[in-house]
Amino acid sequence: MGAGTIAGLFGVGGGLIIVPALVLVFTAQGIPPDILTHMAVGTSLATIIITSISSIRTHHGKRAVDWKIVAAMAPGILLGSWIGGVTADWLSGAWLQLLIGVFAVGIALKMWLDGLRKSQLPTDGEKVPGRVGLSIAGGFIGWISAIFGIGGGSLTVPFLSRCHVVMQRAVATSAACGLPIAIAGALSFAVQGWNSPQLPAWSSGYIYWPAFLGIVLASTWFARFGALLAHRLSPQLLKNCFAGLLFIIGARFIWLNYAVLAS
Repeated sequence: MGAGTIAGLFGVGGGLIIVPALVLVFTAQGIPPDILTHMAVGTSLATIIITSISSIRTHHGKRAVDWKIVAAMAPGILLGSWIGGVTADWLSGAWLQLLIGVFAVGIALKMWLDGLRKSQLPTDGEKVPGRVGLSIAGGFIGWISAIFGIGGGSLTVPFLSRCHVVMQRAVATSAACGLPIAIAGALSFAVQGWNSPQLPAWSSGYIYWPAFLGIVLASTWFARFGALLAHRLSPQLLKNCFAGLLFIIGARFIWLNYAVLAS
């Protein structure tokens, strides 16, 4: 419910909220520490498959998606996302949580800094690289996104903005790029965890289906509530609140897991 509300409220896919929330829930359920973070990330990616389809339909209906950019980035995204799942499987649960914490704090600080800068109106598509450059960028974005269980919007939108793609088109195109990230990443986490002896019932590798179903059903309804609430608050206030939430979550992950790794 919280992830759905926040997704609608702040205009994000919710992965940076879903993963920490699932870590807490899985810990309370007694899922082994060695796999609970991997299951949180894998399950988050699986939910993004569903939420991104809905988002893509909306953006495509408004003709805001640049499908040429999506097609050029897709090969790199698919490969990078699969490798991201493999990379995450190599990491211990504590290291994975620590990296997620650092990433969340970094995104929070970037959001605050961006709010202090004067926005510039780019010329649409003026600096978009060629197919090879877009595929390489897609590979990096997919790799990072799969490790952290996100749809990549926090990386793809800034990248496209730097390429002088106007914000509305950058957001819509980023949403379309989130689908191959989620599909390849979720499949990779399912395969990497398939033979783990510690998996709970109703799991496919590192994807836990009861949590997947609950998140998808709740997010559908509560995202609407969040979207309605968003229209009653100022955009900058929303951005600052979300950045503050990310900073708190990230700092907590860093604090707890640094202590574990340092001991």
